[in-house]
This record gives sequence, C-alpha cells and structure tokens, in this order.
Amino acid sequence: MADVFSKEKRSEVMSKIRGKDTKPEILVRKYLHSRGLRFRKNDKRYPGHPDIVLPKYKTIVLVHGCFWHLHEGCKYARIPKSNVEYWQNKLYGNKERDKRTKKELEDMGWKVITVWECQLKKDKQEKTLGELYEEIISN
Repeated sequence: MADVFSKEKRSEVMSKIRGKDTKPEILVRKYLHSRGLRFRKNDKRYPGHPDIVLPKYKTIVLVHGCFWHLHEGCKYARIPKSNVEYWQNKLYGNKERDKRTKKELEDMGWKVITVWECQLKKDKQEKTLGELYEEIISN
C-alpha cells in the first residue's frame, strides 16, 4: 500500500517525533518534582539513557509510548497496515532492546519502573502518578 504522504511530507511528519522530552515524560517529571523528588533526566551513564533517574531511591522510571514500545494488550499498540515488515522489525526490535536495557539496569542494582503512555490519559493520570510516587518512596 502506498504512503498517503509525499516523501517530503512524510519526512516532515516523522521529524516531529521526539525521542526525549515527550509530553508524557514532562508530565511525570513535573509531578515527581512537585512532590519533592529530585532526579536526573536522560542520563547517558546508564544503559538506554533512562528517562528519569532517582539516585536517592536507586530507582529508574521509564516512560514508554504504547505504539513505539508495543504495550501488550493496549489499543494504541498496533502495527501499521502499510510497510508491515519494516514496522514489525522496528517495533519488535524496540521491545527486545527494552528487555535488554531493563535487565542490565536491574543487574546494576536499580529498581526499574515502567510507566505507559496510556496510563497517563486524563482518566487514569492521577491514580497512576500517585501509585508511581508511592512505589518510588517505598524502598
């Protein structure tokens, strides 16, 4: 199936997709900061450059987009119908990389918490952030 955009337009659309400082990440960071937690963001010293590193609690928070990281059982995690082989390789590759990164971090002694984009939708946001805070400080 042919792309609905021209090559130039597709390039423009894809260039707007961010790898860090996404809206869900910013939302989580603002909440944690408002609760008095201090952290590092996208720290390059650790595998996968984690989104949020809380050294005091030896905890790492990964904020994953449901599409890009194939959140199992989520309606937002689906393989596009065009260029299927490319997207399967890309998205399943992301998922495998996530598993390796999480294992490496845990082997280094870090507690790793994953927050999914769908958990930060308006109706679930308050509950998710509250549970995240409690999980972080409960060490």
